[in-house]
Amino acid sequence: MAPKKSTIVLNVEQFIHDIEERPAIWNRNFHCNKAFLEQMWDELSGAHKLPSEVYVLDDGAEVDLDLGNYERFLDVTLHRDNNITTGKIYKLVIEKERTGEYLGKTVQVVPHITDAIQEWVERVAQTPVQGSSKPQVCIVELGGTIGDIEGMPFVEAFRQFQFRVKRENFCLAHVSLVPLPKATGEPKTKPTQSSVRELRGCGLSPDLIVCRSEKPIGLEVKEKISNFCHVGPDQVICIHDLNSIYHVPLLMEQNGVIEYLNERLQLNIDMSKRTKCLQQWRDLARRTETVRREVCIAVVGKYTKFTDSYASVVKALQHAALAVNRKLELVFIESCLLEEETLQSEPSKYHKEWQKLCESDGILVPGGFGSRGMEGKIRACQWARENRKPWLGICLGLQAAVIEFARSKLGLKDANTTEIDPNTTNALVIDMPEHHTGQLGGTMRLGKRTTVFADGPSVIRQLYGNPKSVQERHRHRYEVNPKYVPRLEEQGMRFVGTDEDKTRMEIIELSGHPYFVATQYHPEYLSRPLKPSPPFLGLILASVDRLNQYIQRGCRLSPRQLSDASSDEEDSVVGLAGATKSLRSLKLPITPTNGISTGSSTSDEGVYLTNGTISTSDGEGACGGIELINGYN
Repeated sequence: MAPKKSTIVLNVEQFIHDIEERPAIWNRNFHCNKAFLEQMWDELSGAHKLPSEVYVLDDGAEVDLDLGNYERFLDVTLHRDNNITTGKIYKLVIEKERTGEYLGKTVQVVPHITDAIQEWVERVAQTPVQGSSKPQVCIVELGGTIGDIEGMPFVEAFRQFQFRVKRENFCLAHVSLVPLPKATGEPKTKPTQSSVRELRGCGLSPDLIVCRSEKPIGLEVKEKISNFCHVGPDQVICIHDLNSIYHVPLLMEQNGVIEYLNERLQLNIDMSKRTKCLQQWRDLARRTETVRREVCIAVVGKYTKFTDSYASVVKALQHAALAVNRKLELVFIESCLLEEETLQSEPSKYHKEWQKLCESDGILVPGGFGSRGMEGKIRACQWARENRKPWLGICLGLQAAVIEFARSKLGLKDANTTEIDPNTTNALVIDMPEHHTGQLGGTMRLGKRTTVFADGPSVIRQLYGNPKSVQERHRHRYEVNPKYVPRLEEQGMRFVGTDEDKTRMEIIELSGHPYFVATQYHPEYLSRPLKPSPPFLGLILASVDRLNQYIQRGCRLSPRQLSDASSDEEDSVVGLAGATKSLRSLKLPITPTNGISTGSSTSDEGVYLTNGTISTSDGEGACGGIELINGYN
């Protein structure tokens, strides 16, 4: 008779110790082994230590991923003061108390902390985030869960704030989950009712209730939430799971959010321009649904178990893939598994990861810190270089490429970075003066810096539009050793971008390679859904064998490049275009037949909005030939 299975909660560390001390007893009674338990312990103990991406702003502030989402969706430039934390508020109040601003009063959460929060919001709300004009609306995300002790000072601050700025200047949207149990299939509104009740108990009454759900909720459920939560049915907005996140703004518009906010906050928005302003976004959302052909990009990193570690990199790849009408297929490869040690210990995993790398259309090596997995990244760089595979390196990826090139081409077998081997005789990558050993917080080269392009032809410079310089965001402690640059350039590695003093190497290219580019800065931070980052766009174009055509057209995507047709269909399109051109040169009338139109149409040509008027152009722009000008970009 098979034994019954039970779930036991125990101290795994002590369990492993007992196995070592009394292996015979445990082996008789339990069908498990030490290796399995050690792996389980690593997963349990490391679950709360999984690295999440640090997002960097123009002014060098290291902030949460949420600010990156706001910048990408709204296409704005935020600052360090847009990130309000409890630590910042308490530090501000303590500094005021030390300078005697409270005149000896006892400093309390109410009113001193809550007043500091309100004053911070009022001050930051006046800071321009796009151009020089002051914002008309300021969005504040009060994170966490209502009732958590960490967020209560902020809840109290906004309870007071609604009376400070008057009702017509304050609108509260409450986001709540509406679960759908599979057993019954009926949406449950109790969690929403409870959270709204607790929120109202804190003195805040929501104007909009945004319900997150797996499937759309019906009118009956919306009316139930409306009845128990003291809002109108039109103020209950359902945002169900969608195929693409880019459909969410369009779904909110369909639910009348714009009309409600326009009336509630007295914004006086001209509704006649709304359709034109959102057309570009509609085209992007539609493209996510209709794209058929895929492009496979392998991301060789060391934090691949937690995809949020590379959130901005993934978004930048998605933006670039959609721009050229391709569906992104991501393959995450643990760089440790590409190393020789893995071949000896776990050959099956070694060969499986290398197979995924070889089958990809392009390779990306992102940033990171530490020695773990570095040799795997170096081997990935070598394979991409020798096999002419499109490759993009970011930050540590650039350093890995330089080290690999020095080992292979310069014969410096011990070439390394001082981060990994401080005593190496050939330090190709060294630490910067800004880096203070033992003090890691805020000591990196952070924020937007200028990169100056070198003279001469450069693929990456053409992708940027042939400027003399660009400004991108940085986050690194180590840089390429300048004394090795001449020797590296003699062997074909070109340093096409440097800092303004020409002492720090910012961009490398490899001569005679389809696309081998690396940047010391992080271009993913400035990528936008409708304005993809040039280095990422170059990688995707090279991976689908479209980079040369793109550059030949002056870095513009033609309708054929934007099409999702197969190669045979593309040849037919080319033949039809050539025949049409010949007929036009003969000035013969062309009559459309069989559903094929030879006239101009916005589906074949780019659409531009300039001062609210529509004009067409031959597929210009890197985002499907669509661009918004004069306040709409």
